[in-house]
Amino acid sequence: MRKLIVLTFVTLDGVMQAPGGPEEDPAGGFKYGGWSMPLFDDVVGQAMGEQMGHPFDLLLGRKTYDIFAGFWPKATDPTGDAINRATKYVVTHRPVSTDWKKTVPIDGDVVGKIKKLKQEDGPELQVHGSSNLIQTLLKNDLVDELWLKIYPITLGSGKRLFGEGTKPAGFRVLKSNVAPNGVIVASYGRAGDVKLGTVELTASGEQVIRS
Repeated sequence: MRKLIVLTFVTLDGVMQAPGGPEEDPAGGFKYGGWSMPLFDDVVGQAMGEQMGHPFDLLLGRKTYDIFAGFWPKATDPTGDAINRATKYVVTHRPVSTDWKKTVPIDGDVVGKIKKLKQEDGPELQVHGSSNLIQTLLKNDLVDELWLKIYPITLGSGKRLFGEGTKPAGFRVLKSNVAPNGVIVASYGRAGDVKLGTVELTASGEQVIRS
């Protein structure tokens, strides 16, 4: 079994679009591309290094794959080496070049093929960017862990991490840290269904939480 992990930069109001630069994804007239860069510090960089410092494969949407393919093959730093070594599974309905080594297209029954991929032996599957693909993964309960960098800003508009089709699900905190600039670096693991409860008053007027 392989874990499927979503790694995402996200704002307080849930926007994940174009954290890295103005030209990354201007879809929908998005004007705030590059919003994560002013607050990206050593703590966030160290967390990314740890998360990508072990074997992994990549599961990417087509737009993110094209961005990666235009940048990472030329990179020679440790992150670039790790990405270039990884098998890149790209979800696409259009022909894709496989010149970038270990590129494997996924089309047709995407959900079924990803379920099968998770059942195979191999390193964890990391999802970067790929906002549309993430909606499919969340809707079909395919995400095992969320590795988030939560930025202390709101943008009001843009592609969001959790869309309307997100399946109700419980998560537990696996690891968390707060950078000096206020960025929360937190990892969450899938933890069953959503649990409900209520607050009741006892005869003496005390509040009791019942689940």
